[in-house]
Amino acid sequence: MPFAPKFNADGLIPAILQDADTHQVLMMAWMNAESLQLTQERGEAVFWSRSRQEIWHKGATSGNVMKVISITADCDQDTLLLQVHPTGPACHTGATSCFFNIDNS
Repeated sequence: MPFAPKFNADGLIPAILQDADTHQVLMMAWMNAESLQLTQERGEAVFWSRSRQEIWHKGATSGNVMKVISITADCDQDTLLLQVHPTGPACHTGATSCFFNIDNS
């Protein structure tokens, strides 16, 4: 099956970033067609910021870029998985991963 991501009605697709070495899920962000193309061209994760309504190169200001090893679409091609080598924390809090809130109920 050819790689043909399906963007939602807003022109976006969710992208899950996973450390290529540890397999830890690092973060989730949104991509549009332009940010996906830029990611493929640069080899570094680029997203669409819904709050700022602009392209967002992960790590452009912090230096914590995500070097992309591979991009895979799920079976429906409506979600992307990016295997990455992070150069620093993924989370804006400074945590390695954005997924650290645990439900202990």
